[in-house]
Amino acid sequence: MNEIQRAKIILKILNKTYPNIEVPLKSRNVFTLLISVLLSAQCTDVNVNNVTKNIYPKYYKPEHFVKLGRKKIETLIKKIGIFRIKARSIYNLSKILVKYYNSKVPKTFDELEKLPGVGHKTASVVMSQGFGHPAFPIDTHIHRLAQRWGLTNGKNVVQTENDLKRLFPKKYWNKLHLQIIYYGREYCKARSCYGLTCKICTTCYPNRKNQIKTNKA
Repeated sequence: MNEIQRAKIILKILNKTYPNIEVPLKSRNVFTLLISVLLSAQCTDVNVNNVTKNIYPKYYKPEHFVKLGRKKIETLIKKIGIFRIKARSIYNLSKILVKYYNSKVPKTFDELEKLPGVGHKTASVVMSQGFGHPAFPIDTHIHRLAQRWGLTNGKNVVQTENDLKRLFPKKYWNKLHLQIIYYGREYCKARSCYGLTCKICTTCYPNRKNQIKTNKA
């Protein structure tokens, strides 16, 4: 079985397992989605949602966070990992959006990735979930699973993104990256499946006997 055949099997299993998928991060608009994705680095979606549910009803525009100031933002997000660094990024990017973008989140990768604290993965999530632009955000979980499922060699996240975009039609990207994350959390966990027990692993590799080691992102 080659990688193209595996990709077709994986897509079929994921569509059957998760015919409908919800965006895990709660947001009020594209700007708050951007903030939530930024906050989710080295932090669970559940923790981010628990924190932002008390923020977004009142603060949901760039000018709100500019007025708050960095120290107040730190107080609001102090339960989030590396909150001081994230607070600085949120404050600075909010100032940029107000000054240069009329308080609107830009709709291109180049502009998004120039904002403080916004890398390619964060920009990809915003483009995908916020604007509906075809993108394939690669986090550590997708990077691990793509290796385990034989879709990439795991050299780095850039290679993983390129390989997945090559193997799956563009029309599936936005939904697929979420399906993979959900499947990994539920069935193909890092420390329980090891490439030996879930339906995707056993279907794609019925003769696999040894645990699969993967490269970190």
